[in-house]
Amino acid sequence: MEKVVVAYSGGLDTSYCVKYLQNELNLEVHSVLVNTGGFSAEELKMVEAKAYEMGVKSHTNCNILETYYQKAIKYMVFGNVLKNNTYPLSVSAERVFQAIEVVEYAKKIDAKYIAHGSTGAGNDQVRFDMIFQTLAPNIEIITPIRDLKLSRQEEIEYLKKHGVDFPWSKAKYSINKGIWGTSVGGVETLTSHQGLPESAYPSQLQKTEPTDIKLHFKKGELVGVNNEIDSSINTILKLEAIASKYAIGRDIHVGDTIVGIKGRVGFEAAAAVVTIKAHHLLEKHVLSKWQQNLKEQLGSWYGMLLHDGQYFEPAMRNIEAFLEDSQKTVTGEVFVTLKPYHFSLNGIESDHDLMKSKFGEYGETNKAWSAEDAKGFIKILGTPNKIFHSVNSEL
Repeated sequence: MEKVVVAYSGGLDTSYCVKYLQNELNLEVHSVLVNTGGFSAEELKMVEAKAYEMGVKSHTNCNILETYYQKAIKYMVFGNVLKNNTYPLSVSAERVFQAIEVVEYAKKIDAKYIAHGSTGAGNDQVRFDMIFQTLAPNIEIITPIRDLKLSRQEEIEYLKKHGVDFPWSKAKYSINKGIWGTSVGGVETLTSHQGLPESAYPSQLQKTEPTDIKLHFKKGELVGVNNEIDSSINTILKLEAIASKYAIGRDIHVGDTIVGIKGRVGFEAAAAVVTIKAHHLLEKHVLSKWQQNLKEQLGSWYGMLLHDGQYFEPAMRNIEAFLEDSQKTVTGEVFVTLKPYHFSLNGIESDHDLMKSKFGEYGETNKAWSAEDAKGFIKILGTPNKIFHSVNSEL
């Protein structure tokens, strides 16, 4: 019997895949759940138990938080990546690394097939298939939901027919959770004019009194909160626990999908949004004008390529090298006030703060040039404009 590895989450679509692959294709099914921070230990046990109830030959839970951080989140912070100036790629980025892990496992057990439960209308099918084709061109991809164009009810009826009668309650909202944020989809996000109701967000407002916090950065990486220095992963989780109580980091992203249509998705990403904004403020103080200008462009490109599943594009390694090198002086503390539904950045402290200059204070005094020096500089700076308007006076 040939082996197939299924990217399994315990939900309806991937559960259908398991039964379909067993009964219709007569394959030996091995399920893999790749955790990027969205499952608790208890939830992982529940999914594993469900997988074995479904009849899989083996089930494996893979925790790739450290890999995901080192290969993606770190660079998204370095690049201040917010797609369309809004979305921190909460779910988009993790799909790439989930796909990589599934491929590695398939190779390890010598599987002939890989299967996933994506439909034919979204981004995930592209991300999964591109990674699978790149890393394992000889392993065939099976996508029952996409190929058969199944409705949810058809999947439920098929599972019941084969002895699986879990309470597949049709949740009003589709929730995908990870360490870098949670996406929220519903009937409202299928329109262009409706916002999500308060009840749609998993994290509800719990605190109303403002709280001041201090974030510690070392060479661009978040390494501490309120003088508690820790690993970046643990620090992100701590910040999420603190900031999510204020219902911070909510928004609706509008963007162009990989398959060419526009789409909307809601999200909440308290730690991600606060981290990126605080990091950006620190950079404004410690980087040069041109470093910031180049980083803004390259960070945008990095986010677009990662969103579109192009992680193995060679330019990504080039951009990562630039971003990492740019962080040599991005060390210091950022002071933030958390409030209901929003936050404010109050300032920074850093040994590399370029405002601590002996040359002068903006709008106040200068110590490095005279008034005549300033007049001469301004005269020279304006020369190109004077030439253009002299030659083209009729315009």
